[in-house]
Amino acid sequence: MTSTSLIYGHRGVPVKFPENSLAGFSYAISQRIDGLEFDVHLTKDRVPVIMHDEQIDRTTDGHGAIADYDFDELRQFWLANGEPVPALAELLALVSGEAVHLNLEFKTDRHYYPGIERIVLQLVKQTDLVYPVVFSSFNLKTLQRAYQLEPQQKYAFLTSAHIGNPDEFAASEHLEGLHLEHYQPVKRVAERVWTVDEPSAMEPLFAASVAVITNDFELARRVRATV
Repeated sequence: MTSTSLIYGHRGVPVKFPENSLAGFSYAISQRIDGLEFDVHLTKDRVPVIMHDEQIDRTTDGHGAIADYDFDELRQFWLANGEPVPALAELLALVSGEAVHLNLEFKTDRHYYPGIERIVLQLVKQTDLVYPVVFSSFNLKTLQRAYQLEPQQKYAFLTSAHIGNPDEFAASEHLEGLHLEHYQPVKRVAERVWTVDEPSAMEPLFAASVAVITNDFELARRVRATV
């Protein structure tokens, strides 16, 4: 299996556990998942936390924006399984030394957190990881800032749009990969397609050795085994 045919758990394993929960990440690691995709924001006191939305309303019993809470205040709210909102440091401790690829998405497309790139990159550098992290974002400026800080890291642009001349674009922006909502031929950088949950959509991607980001990694693994 090549690195381009990896399966990433989208926000962990949301078909079995609350999205972006330590329980989901732990389960996926115990089942030897190829990779984990997750989303990072900053609290008011600049602690990186894992959640998809800018607001906590959908996935916790609280209300409001992550940016309006200090970390200790945010920890007073609960995910559906009774866990608190996880800190990035907790996930990094969980994956330290584990053979699992990480795709960390900077959630800066709707709300920009000043300094998030430096804070997150520094935290990741302090962790004993088996594979380099792929840092992705819909916000190209975030990736540019991160590249200026740590040019040796892997960066990938997230988009739902068709990219003209994708390999040229990736080279000009110092990208390791493109994370696309719809497959298009990419020759010289990694391609990871999101969010792919139907076997009929998975099969041609695996046949083309394209990585898949999915809500159900166990289903994806069964499909990949037949291609």
